[in-house]
Amino acid sequence: MKLLRYYDGDSVYPGVLDATGTLRALSSVVPDIDGAALTSGALDGVDVDALPIVPGEMRLAPCVGGVGKFLCIGLNYSDHAEEAGMPIPKHPILFLKANSAISGPHDDILLPRGSVATDWEVELGVVIGKTAKYVNEATALDHVAGYCVINDVSERDFQTKRTGQWTKGKSCDSFGPIGPWLVTKDEISDPQNLGLTCDVNGERMQTGSSDKMIFTIAQIIAHLSEMMTLHPGDVIATGTPPGVGMGMTPPKYLKPGDKVRLEIEGLGVQVQTVRADD
Repeated sequence: MKLLRYYDGDSVYPGVLDATGTLRALSSVVPDIDGAALTSGALDGVDVDALPIVPGEMRLAPCVGGVGKFLCIGLNYSDHAEEAGMPIPKHPILFLKANSAISGPHDDILLPRGSVATDWEVELGVVIGKTAKYVNEATALDHVAGYCVINDVSERDFQTKRTGQWTKGKSCDSFGPIGPWLVTKDEISDPQNLGLTCDVNGERMQTGSSDKMIFTIAQIIAHLSEMMTLHPGDVIATGTPPGVGMGMTPPKYLKPGDKVRLEIEGLGVQVQTVRADD
């Protein structure tokens, strides 16, 4: 299934796409697409075609609600590590995004005050569907609910020049677009063989494949579960391929009016407009 959340006025409702791409309301089945819904079994066997159609064009919300942890893996593509001039890590590099950074897939990217180096990063997102603690690599994917597109928007000066951890440059408002939908894992035969692209103003910046990951999704989940319990609804961003603005000569960063388009094979498209934060 392609699960999503949409706005009707100021309220957010759960939905699902049918085989024709028509939006159907899920409110009669679950109150939200969140950790509770993903573990309750309520979505099993749902007759999507029997659900009411949602008329009109709805603004999409982040495809997962009530996210407990937004975990991100850095330098997880061999070709991106080469681009950044950094050695291959021995273990997954972990940083966090503040949950307040989460935004809808087509919401504007807000340049924070003082930003001079806001960058794009298309990433394969993993949503946890079953509690994971001390799991091994062989069973790690059993704990996945599905996959989604994430833009790990990053302010590089905040990230690298303002003393502290990467989280400073990763957590500004709007820096975590998630969606357009959560594609359940049964629809993705091999998450380690998905194409990823990112265009800025119609120019292709990133082209990559998840087969270039240094640490696979299973390895990431197993590693993280050794140090913290992963709960249903937690989101993991698994790293970005080469082509980010920081890696260009000279570096190229986002400015007001820019359009960013991200796509992952089988997971949909995000499109964002960049504007200055108020």
